[in-house]
Order: sequence, then structure tokens, then C-alpha cells
Amino acid sequence: MVELKTARSIDAMREAGRIVAQGLTAAREAAGVGVSLLDLDEAAHAVLREAGASSPFLGYRPHFASTPFPAVLCVSVNDAIVHGIPTSYRLRDGDLVSIDFGAKLEGWVGDSAMSFIVGTPRPEDVRLVETAEQSLAAGIEAAVVGNRIGDISHAIGTVCRKGGFGIMEDYGGHGVGRSMHEDPAVPNEGRPGRGMPLRPGMVFAIEPMLIAGGSDGYHTAPDGWTLCTNDGSRAAHAEHTVAITEEGPRVLTAL
Repeated sequence: MVELKTARSIDAMREAGRIVAQGLTAAREAAGVGVSLLDLDEAAHAVLREAGASSPFLGYRPHFASTPFPAVLCVSVNDAIVHGIPTSYRLRDGDLVSIDFGAKLEGWVGDSAMSFIVGTPRPEDVRLVETAEQSLAAGIEAAVVGNRIGDISHAIGTVCRKGGFGIMEDYGGHGVGRSMHEDPAVPNEGRPGRGMPLRPGMVFAIEPMLIAGGSDGYHTAPDGWTLCTNDGSRAAHAEHTVAITEEGPRVLTAL
């Protein structure tokens, strides 16, 4: 069932989204050569504590996970696409890092992600990250009343495929509200004009995940959480929580 949020609810989700943006910014600013992934998690956790918000990630255990997620921040490095667990690994020059963060405030959830390069960037990584951001922007632009979910999916997939990148199979965006994952699913590739009509009050996490090598396959790492590219190529992830309104898409997790 898809819950349509009221204007007041969307405003409340914006406050949660503001905390998400601050947490991602804090984690990115903390990143640098020699900094551990646990340090990034602590930087994001400090933002939650200061705001009086909780984490929808910490302790989360979906059907596919053998253990609850142990952190407030997903940190995925290089060939890790999403769901990376923060560890004592220390960042190296040229690492490509994707961070995914959520916050729950007064019962409402925000969810967002970004990718960036530590130290000296490789041109191919810069293009990968830029394309992830461009595909997210295209998906958001298509999130308007009168369109359908397939229009969002088609916009994302068109940008990704034009860039020569793979799209992670079986994973994509989703509804968000009182819970981090709600109906409906928002695939990262699809046919325009298909799927559920977009109505005011719908709120989605739109999140393209790109694989540099061009293939779509992935596998689960031994930790039971981290999803990695099958071909060993690098990956990038970009995400915003977006509300469908009569005035157009409203990004709730922008800084």
C-alpha cells in the first residue's frame, strides 16, 4: 500500500532530511587519506545525537541479511556498490567512496547517498560519479504529477546506459515515510508511461547505482551485507528523498 503524505508530513520529513544532509556532509568532510571508515560513521552518528534523531540503519535487518546492520552509515569503497559496513580500513589516495545515511525524527525518515573520491581523482572515476549525479537529477526531474514510475526509471536508465555503465540488478529506489523502505519500488531502469501514476503526497528515495564496467551483476561479500561488482570495477551511488507535489518534485534531503 502506498501512503500519500500530507503537506505537514512532508514538512516533517524535510526536517529529517535536513539532518541526513548534515550527516553526509560531516562524513564527507571527515574523509581523507588515512581516515578509517569507522571515523566516518562516528562523524555521521554525532550529527544524529546532536539533533536528537535516531538511525533507521542501525540494527536494521531485512529478509536478506543474516545479521542486523551494525552502524548508522553505509560506507562502500571502490568495487563495493552499496551496504558497506564501516570497518577499521583506512582510506587511501584515489579511493572511490559511496556513503548512504538515514535519520528518523519524530517518526519520519529521510534517506540519501553520495559518492566522492579521496585524494587524487582518476578521470574515469570522476565521470562515473558525475553520471550517477546526472542520472539522479534526471530521475528527480521526471518525478512530476501526470508521469508514472516508469518515467522516473526510464530517465535514470537512459543516462546510465548512455554513459556505458551497468545498473545494479534487483535494487533501486523505494517509497519512504514512517519506515525507511515502503511501497512502491522505483527501479533504476524501465519503460516510460508504465507503472503506477505519480500523485501528490508520494515520497520516494530515488537512488541510481552505477557499475563502471558496464555489466549489471553483483555478489554479496562475506560480511553478509556489502554488495560488490562481479567484474571488480568501481561503483557509484547517488540518492535523494523526493516528494511529489503539485508544484513539482521537492527534494527533502538537500543541504
